[in-house]
Amino acid sequence: MAIERIVNTSGQDDPVEEELEQTLRPRDFKSYVGQERLKKNLKLAISAAKKRGEPIDHVLLYGPPGLGKTTMATVIANEMGAQIRVTSGPAIERAGDLASLLTNLQDGDILFIDEIHRLHRVVEEVLYSAMEDFKLDIMLGKGPSARSLRLDLPKFTIIGATTRTGALAAPLRDRFGMIHRLEFYDPEEIQKIILRTAGILSVRINAESAKLLAGRARLTPRIANRLLKRVRDYADVNGDGIIDSHIATQALNLLEIDALGLDPADRGLLEAIMVHHNGGPVGVETLAALTAEERTTIEDFYEPYLMQIGLLERTPRGRKVTVRAWEHLGKKPTKAQPSLL
Repeated sequence: MAIERIVNTSGQDDPVEEELEQTLRPRDFKSYVGQERLKKNLKLAISAAKKRGEPIDHVLLYGPPGLGKTTMATVIANEMGAQIRVTSGPAIERAGDLASLLTNLQDGDILFIDEIHRLHRVVEEVLYSAMEDFKLDIMLGKGPSARSLRLDLPKFTIIGATTRTGALAAPLRDRFGMIHRLEFYDPEEIQKIILRTAGILSVRINAESAKLLAGRARLTPRIANRLLKRVRDYADVNGDGIIDSHIATQALNLLEIDALGLDPADRGLLEAIMVHHNGGPVGVETLAALTAEERTTIEDFYEPYLMQIGLLERTPRGRKVTVRAWEHLGKKPTKAQPSLL
């Protein structure tokens, strides 16, 4: 199933795509569409922090990829009027790397750590006292002559983002004053995001076509923006650059994205359960072997949306497709074979 997925929610784009993503990100709460409950809570926390003249408390944002965790961190920094430094868990390999980041912060700065669940355990332990007491403990030397040095740090804020809160160590999770989940968006919100992006990119699209794209964007802004850009390419090559319902439908058919936003990889996952295990249940390790995908890829990129729209279930015995999945793919379960015992 080695397929280039237009609906992939990974943030690993090429440099041109990544630069374009930056221009599409909202800069404040007013331009940030959706996540109303989260915005309401953050607005309150930001107003209180600014009134006291203090940095906002440490924030942990979690949820499926592509929902706007990095964007929300940038919005928080802008609303606070603070400088933001961006890094990721895998990039901080040693405690010294973290010490270098922290000692270069100023009062009120925000350090955003993406994929914070992938921090090394040694780095995590250094972060505990930094987050709680704004102190940094450094070991100088080795062996019997080693000694500990404690440095004072500026009053800063950590914003962590993760797709897997369960993989986060409990002591680290407990040091976040605010823990918020980003939810999937409504189709109406995705339509607004598409129209906003179209305005920034000077793409001509009508509301009906935006609604069509929104219905196939897996309730995820990142995918919605990617779909718009690919449909724009199709409209430029095969039309006059205007995205209408006819052009949008042709482009989506070419990309093999169906009415529910599933691509060949999604359908292949569901069909593997149907064909090889008559709809399940089947263990995730077996499913990974059947689809030639890693377990974490299935859990992080396939399952959240398939479960959200009611095509897949997690049971104590494994994954199982639903009646809706059978109907969507136009298949019927085979009759169970009688036992020979």
